Amino acid sequence: MGKGRSIVAIVAVVVLAGVVGLVVAVQNWNSGLPLQLPLIGRACTVRADGQVTLDAEQMANAATITAVGIRRKMPEQGIVVALATAFQESGLENLPNGDRDSVGLFQQRPSQGWGTPEELQDPRTAAGKFYASLKKVKGWRDMRVTDAAQKVQRSAYPEAYEKWADEAAVLARALNGKATGAVACTVTREPARRGAAAVAALSEELRLDWGKLDLSPDGAAVGVDAANARAGWRYAHWLVSHAAENGVERVRYADLEWHAPTGRWSPVAGEASARVVATVFGDAR
Repeated sequence: MGKGRSIVAIVAVVVLAGVVGLVVAVQNWNSGLPLQLPLIGRACTVRADGQVTLDAEQMANAATITAVGIRRKMPEQGIVVALATAFQESGLENLPNGDRDSVGLFQQRPSQGWGTPEELQDPRTAAGKFYASLKKVKGWRDMRVTDAAQKVQRSAYPEAYEKWADEAAVLARALNGKATGAVACTVTREPARRGAAAVAALSEELRLDWGKLDLSPDGAAVGVDAANARAGWRYAHWLVSHAAENGVERVRYADLEWHAPTGRWSPVAGEASARVVATVFGDAR
């Protein structure tokens, strides 16, 4: 090989190594071997006594898992266990298949009585089944995250869940409303929905995740009443987490407003909002 070609080859290898380097290793839920997840495209950053970065799908699924846990009155540690389990089993993605007949966020198996494939691919149903099983584990609150998860999942890699405990705790704190403006997602692509269709879809998703809510759809906005500041940030962070799929452009709560294209929470002038208000993208002209 000539000198010029050698230089080109070296440059190509360096560039390839740089691209390959932009990954994080997680445990493959089927084989126990490292699975590579790209960092590129991770549009959401969560900061709450630690930092986690996720893509839009992962963020939405984490928010739904948390909302289902809150509805079921699970303590925050239960939500941490659920999030760590979904991190390990699916990378927080709602997978259509997996090892043998495993499906969904928790890779639950219909053949082992978890439910039908269709049920287990619904994130709310899958999360509810996980929490119901966790509640049956005697003493789970005093266990390590990985031990509690293993009692439910019965994995061939019982220690694997523990490596996600810190990330799960950051997500649980933020999505449980314990931090202010802690979930920030950047949404720059064309909205999946706009106008009335976005308002209708967003209202339906809110009710599916949270149950009965005092919602006030008004034109291009949806308002949610919150009993206190913690509840307000729960809803605000959920709305940002689900913004990409529901065409949410802005979320305002207290004296802060999140904007989809910038992905930032910024102070807003005027009286602080006592309600959580999500504004969707208007109809395209």
